[in-house]
Amino acid sequence: MRTRILATVEEILDEELGAALGCERHERTDERRGYRNGSHTRRITTEVGPLTMRVPRGRLRRADGTSEEFESHMLPRYARRTRRVDEAILGTYLAGANTRRIRKALRPLLGEEHLSKSAISRVVGRLKEHFGQWVERDLSDERYEILYLDGLNLKVRLARRVVSVPVLAALGVTPEGQKQLVALQLAASEASACWSGLLESLRRRGLADPVLLVTDGHAGLRKAREAWSVSKVQRCAVHKRENLLEHCPVHARAEVTRDYNQIINAPDGIAARKAYDAFLAKWRTLCPPVARSLEEAGTELLTFYEFPKAMWKSLRTTNSIENLNREFRRRTKTQASFPTEAAAVTLLYGLVAFGQITLRKIDGHKAMKGLLDEGWTTAA
Repeated sequence: MRTRILATVEEILDEELGAALGCERHERTDERRGYRNGSHTRRITTEVGPLTMRVPRGRLRRADGTSEEFESHMLPRYARRTRRVDEAILGTYLAGANTRRIRKALRPLLGEEHLSKSAISRVVGRLKEHFGQWVERDLSDERYEILYLDGLNLKVRLARRVVSVPVLAALGVTPEGQKQLVALQLAASEASACWSGLLESLRRRGLADPVLLVTDGHAGLRKAREAWSVSKVQRCAVHKRENLLEHCPVHARAEVTRDYNQIINAPDGIAARKAYDAFLAKWRTLCPPVARSLEEAGTELLTFYEFPKAMWKSLRTTNSIENLNREFRRRTKTQASFPTEAAAVTLLYGLVAFGQITLRKIDGHKAMKGLLDEGWTTAA
């Protein structure tokens, strides 16, 4: 099998050179754009193991009468591994393996050649380059109708000590309903200044105001979202329920939960508002801290009722980004800590960018197109 693969690759390389020259081997035509110049051997690490192949050489004429060396697009100059091998190395790294483990895992398939510590570091280094470009990319051509905002903590070694560092994340939903990672940023804390910096960075790079922001009740995030004052805000119904239970005695939690569910599981927005008012009237007397906790969120708990019913499940909680953060934690738990801040965020980006974590479409995405055509003004 390896012999046939090698013969096929050599034949493709030869045909690529023939197409660049505009003629077949030994053919003499007026359209000829250069000449062959022998061949050389190159050892390439492929997904079926190392192969020593013959690479044809040639000279191509330029328009000014000079010539240049032919360079294959299939096999770039100085390449010693195929793209699939680099993807395998990167995938093993993203799964939590270090350089030594990568070499040990891939040695039976790829051998020792071109799997040195420096070679693996160069492959991982390209991931860092991709992340650097992604962080500063132009967002003027990207559109996200819904934006989920949340943070998670990672263990990072700083100043010879392992500390917990927050990572601020933004997950967007395109007009087609596809979820996409929009931003990742390490911060000193989840204070409003840090969140404001992230949102201002998105605006500075051209991101249009989303129609809806879905957030939890973090105090720093509440102030930072003022940067997008025209966007509607949906407070996470799950986080608010947990807040309510923290403010009531244990024996009343079942009753509070039942009354609260009548608000977030109402058949429409009108019934939800009636249940909301009834909750406040009842619990202002029975347990004032519970009523004050609900009043703190206000009608931002009910924003999802303004959208199609098929989307309610996705919009009333931050579950979409919580699930992503849960995957981040699961994939990074094999590492006790990260050596640097940059290594931590780069790994999270790579998990999504290279398909280790896949993001599906939002529930009710089919209702988004009609809603967009009407300007997001249709009430449920």
